[in-house]
Amino acid sequence: MRRYFLMVVLLVIALLAFFSLFSMRADAQPMPKCGLRGMIVERLSDRFSETRQSLMLAANGVVIELFASRATGTWTILSTRPDGLSCLIASGGAFEDIDEPAPLPGDDT
Repeated sequence: MRRYFLMVVLLVIALLAFFSLFSMRADAQPMPKCGLRGMIVERLSDRFSETRQSLMLAANGVVIELFASRATGTWTILSTRPDGLSCLIASGGAFEDIDEPAPLPGDDT
């Protein structure tokens, strides 16, 4: 449970950094690929054997999901707005599920 919390915190930080790029220069950034969540999830499953690994809810009501495949090593971050529109945020390879204990309080390593 703790490793998921750590992974969620790291993903939220990465997403905040990513979205800050859009707010600074939205005109220069390519539009994310968006569509119906069901169709996107089905495509991730069919093409990449990805399944949902974690789920987060942002303060603005946006649901962030991490899909990944241990078999293929691919991963995808998907956001779904309260109005139902889902967009691919990021994707890549070399996914690895790490079972790492949470650091002890006061341990800065």
